Amino acid sequence: MAMVEAKQSERKAVIIPAYIKALSGSVGGVVEASCLQPMDVIKTRLQLDRTGTYKGILHCGTTTVKTEGVRALWKGLTPFATHLTLKYALRMGSNAVIQSAFKDANTGKISNGGRFASGFGAGVSEALLIVTPFEVVKIRLQQQKGLSQELLKYKGPIHCARLIIREEGLRGLWSGAVPTVMRNGTSQAVMFTSKSTFDGLFWSKHEGDGKVLQPWQSMISGFLAGIAGPVCTGPFDVVKTRLMAQARSGGAFRYTGVFHAISTIYSEEGVRALWKGILPRLMLIPPGQAIVWGLADQVIGFYERNYIHNNNKNNMLAS
Repeated sequence: MAMVEAKQSERKAVIIPAYIKALSGSVGGVVEASCLQPMDVIKTRLQLDRTGTYKGILHCGTTTVKTEGVRALWKGLTPFATHLTLKYALRMGSNAVIQSAFKDANTGKISNGGRFASGFGAGVSEALLIVTPFEVVKIRLQQQKGLSQELLKYKGPIHCARLIIREEGLRGLWSGAVPTVMRNGTSQAVMFTSKSTFDGLFWSKHEGDGKVLQPWQSMISGFLAGIAGPVCTGPFDVVKTRLMAQARSGGAFRYTGVFHAISTIYSEEGVRALWKGILPRLMLIPPGQAIVWGLADQVIGFYERNYIHNNNKNNMLAS
C-alpha cells in the first residue's frame, strides 16, 4: 500500500517547468527558420499573386531565383528567424502555464479538452504578442521584387517597421491581427492535442514518464500533427497575408477587414483562392513541426531524465 502511494505521489510530482518548454521551442525555432525560409517566401508570393504571374511552387521559385537571385529565397530571414524563436518560446511556455489550470489535482493528468483549450490559448498569445508584428514586417519585405536596394521601399526589417509606424501608425504592425488569432488559436489547439495523441498511440509516450523518444519518432508525431492545421485554417492564412501586405494607397485599404477580404477574394478570384498557398504551407508547416519537435523533445527529455527521475530515484533510495 505504501509503495502504491509512493508511486502515485511520484507521478503527481513530475512537472516540466514552463521555462524548459520555452527553451526547447526556441531551439527548434532557429533550426526550422533556417531550413524552411525559401518555402515561406514562395508561399507568400503565391498568396499575394492576384494576376496569375506564378504557375505553381516550382515556377514561383525558379522565377524568383532567375530575376532576383538565390538570396531572394531568404528574404525576410532575420524577422522570420527572430519571430520563430520568440514564437515557439512563448507557445511552449504559455501552453505549459495554461495546462496547469486544467490538470487533475490527484493524478496531474490533463484531458484532451484541456489540452485543446491550452493549445488555443497559446496560439492566441503568440498571435497577438509575437506573430502579427513580425509577419507584417516579413511579408512586406517578401513581397518586394527587385535587386536594387535603392529601388526597394523597405531597406530591411528595422527600416520596414519604422516606416510602417510612420505611415500607418503603431496599429499598422498589427494589420491582420484578427485572422492571425483565429488561425494560430485553431492551429495550436489541433497541434498540441494531435501531438500528444500520436505520441501515446505510436510510442506509448506520456508527458513526465521519463521516456525520451528518438528524434525520428518525435519528427513523425510532429509531422502528422502539423498537417491538420493548414487545411482547417487556409482562408484565415490567405486573408492574414493580404491584410498584412496592403499599405495605404490614396488613403484607403483594398480590404477593410476579415469578412470583407473573404467576400472580395471569393467574388473576384473564386473559392479556391481562399486556399492559395496551401501546398507550400503543407510543405512548410508539417516539416517545420517535425524539426521543432525532433529537437524540443530531446531538450524536454533531457530535463525529465536528469532532473526529475534521477532526483526521484535518489529520494526513494535515501528514504
